[in-house]
Amino acid sequence: MNITRNIILDLLPLYLANEVSADTRALVEKYLETDPELANVAKQLATLEKPKKIPAPISQDDEMTAYKKARRRQILYAIILAGVLSILAISILMFFLPPS
Repeated sequence: MNITRNIILDLLPLYLANEVSADTRALVEKYLETDPELANVAKQLATLEKPKKIPAPISQDDEMTAYKKARRRQILYAIILAGVLSILAISILMFFLPPS
């Protein structure tokens, strides 16, 4: 079987991400020895900063759980804020209104 440049181009992202078997790694490296232009491209790609972990998509159940948790937190903050403002308003009224 003849290994073409297109096959190596298909394998190159996996090769650069270290996601290939030892046999495939050897195959790509052997081909890159015969194609200096592609070897240079591979070397340049290898020096690029790779993205960190890609977040996995979350399920609808996880999304709903996170939404409910955030909603409860918002309600709690609103209740606390209303309590603090009420205490502040009562304190101000007691300070400025003369005793009866």
